Amino acid sequence: MSFDKQAVVRKFRRHDTDSGSAQVQIAVLTGRINYLTDHFRTHSKDHHGRHGLLAMVSRRRRLLGYLRRVDVVGYRKLIEELGLRH
Repeated sequence: MSFDKQAVVRKFRRHDTDSGSAQVQIAVLTGRINYLTDHFRTHSKDHHGRHGLLAMVSRRRRLLGYLRRVDVVGYRKLIEELGLRH
């Protein structure tokens, strides 16, 4: 299993040259978090990687808070598409 960053950017960008909006950053972090979660199922003793995972989760949480404050409709749409906050 691998993570295709370009495909995620193409799917969540707001316009043709968008590569850094909050929606894109959250989607990329979500993809990396999901990939690392699968990685830890087989490599349970990778504690350095787990530290990086927790940093990514924190960064995504801050970005989600920002997006919720700035664009509630976009926030709800993104949450639905990514399957977060069940």
